Amino acid sequence: MTHQFPTLTTEQKRELHEIALRIVAPGKGILAADESVGSMGKRLNQIGVENTEENRRLYRQVLFTADDRIDNCIGGVIFFHETLYQNSDDGVPFVKMIKDKGITIGIKVDKGVVPLPGTNGETTTQGLDGLSERCAQYKKDGADFAKWRCVMKISDTTPSQLCITENANVLARYASICQQHGIVPIVEPEILPDGDHDLKRCQFVTERVLAAVYKAMFDHHVYLEGTLLKPNMVTPGHGCPTKFSAEEVAMATVTALRRTVPPAVTGVTFLSGGQSEEEASLNLNAINNCPLVKPWALTFSFGRALQASALKTWRGQRENQSAATEEFIKRAEARLIKHTEKLKHILQGETGKLYTPFMIPSHCFTY
Repeated sequence: MTHQFPTLTTEQKRELHEIALRIVAPGKGILAADESVGSMGKRLNQIGVENTEENRRLYRQVLFTADDRIDNCIGGVIFFHETLYQNSDDGVPFVKMIKDKGITIGIKVDKGVVPLPGTNGETTTQGLDGLSERCAQYKKDGADFAKWRCVMKISDTTPSQLCITENANVLARYASICQQHGIVPIVEPEILPDGDHDLKRCQFVTERVLAAVYKAMFDHHVYLEGTLLKPNMVTPGHGCPTKFSAEEVAMATVTALRRTVPPAVTGVTFLSGGQSEEEASLNLNAINNCPLVKPWALTFSFGRALQASALKTWRGQRENQSAATEEFIKRAEARLIKHTEKLKHILQGETGKLYTPFMIPSHCFTY
């Protein structure tokens, strides 16, 4: 019989759980502002702005200077390494600006995807080497949680078992290392929406991936109460000819989570996965209103779905900063919409009928 050696003290576990609870406090989610230099370059290129460190700083300043209204919407902000050590125009460190609002600081710690030999173009994520030392330093510099992203794609031959197993183990090793340094790991096994697969296929793959991830987390003795999950919503591929309602997406998503994610996990912070701002908001609302029992906090960890409108408004011009910040606040507040009459009207306009507990799609229960 195997033996589990003590890895975390009671005090360490308490700290990790309290941090996780703070991030996903009722009504709050995560702003993912951790785009790499390359990813930020793509965003800036769309609005005709040069990808320089100064322009990246100025754009992050648009988001971080939001007023107190953001305190009710955002529980955590994920930084990129560069951003963690930048200041505002007034010389105030971005870390201090965010912490002064009572918002928790996070940091992206993976070093990007690399090819996984022996597969059909699949990938794994690098960055485990030196991760312990980096986590120790990031904790000293103000970060209390971290993010690590692994990516899988759906096709006739993928994801392969090799890809699923490799990425599950990488995520579990990352999570274990973070917790040793008092950093809450966000575990992100993203299944890309590229392809023409339907909702049923995405649900099946999502369940298979999440089951492997939590098996690996158990094997690595990860303290689940001190973790957060950042999964994709269960959606059809972008090329799927069949359209599914927000309620169908919600039922498939919650069903997949209930089958695979232990109740001990503190929160699920969905990524937007290339969805529009409106689509991501409607799907997240439908997930929270799904009539199935949901033992975790369910919220957002959005990047583009919070920033797209702000980016277009800013356009690299200082005189547009205030208007862009207002646009960001508006999008953040929209994540908090419950089943108001306005949202019911929106949903009725999209689906023609409102969701009830008896309208359960059969594909969410059988394959």
